[in-house]
Amino acid sequence: MGRVTARRSVLRIGPNGTVRRPDSLAVEEPLEIRMGGRSLTVTMRTPGHDIDLVHGFLLGEGIIRTAEDIAVVRYCDGVDEDGANTYNVLDVALAQGVPEPVVAERNFLSTSACGVCGKASLDSVRVRAPYDLDASHPTVPAAVLATLPEAMRSRQRVFDSTGGLHAAGLFTADGTLLALREDVGRHNAVDKVLGWAVTERRVPLSDSILAVSGRTSFELVQKAVVAGVPMLTAVSAPSSLAVDLAAESGLTLVGFLRGETMNVYTGAERIEVS
Repeated sequence: MGRVTARRSVLRIGPNGTVRRPDSLAVEEPLEIRMGGRSLTVTMRTPGHDIDLVHGFLLGEGIIRTAEDIAVVRYCDGVDEDGANTYNVLDVALAQGVPEPVVAERNFLSTSACGVCGKASLDSVRVRAPYDLDASHPTVPAAVLATLPEAMRSRQRVFDSTGGLHAAGLFTADGTLLALREDVGRHNAVDKVLGWAVTERRVPLSDSILAVSGRTSFELVQKAVVAGVPMLTAVSAPSSLAVDLAAESGLTLVGFLRGETMNVYTGAERIEVS
């Protein structure tokens, strides 16, 4: 598999002068996802948990709903100048009876910074949610939410060595961490952790909390809604469209979760304040 960190020389400037030393960086490489041999999308990601990423991406796009919708996922074709497999190409075969997407209808090309970039229109990313979030009523003490950022941060192994990765974590309503994934892309980290849930047969995640380390975009809210997650928390700000979609979908959206303070933008009825 590909490396998740790389070493580069850096000139360190400080009050005592300069020194050249090696520095650890998060690896960013393309991953091409093919379906039946045809290219579906290319995303820039940190290598690792690629199978989870594919499951999460296809779930978020409404192409699959369960792990059984995929017959097989396999690495193929990607080789470097020495002929070694780069593990940067995955081919997906859907199960019999699962309709394939019409690739020509939209542009799936995305980057590690913005998964929504390249969509033909806003309407094209409004995937119909298969689950009713209004029927999910887990109540979570605010004190439990306050513990989530540190619970994620303490388990970010690659971030400790590079300082350059986003994280997404799935928690139970009592704050127990179920899974955590890291990636240079915010949406990739979410795809990886939701893809884990797909393969573990946990979708819909009706009793879970999705926590992210950065800001909350429209696409991250959409991914949570499609996976049946009733609560999404972030340490930074949401966008206006993210708040609108959360309100429309019945999702509890929390931003600026730092210590004991937080902003609850939608769905405050799910949060217990002592």
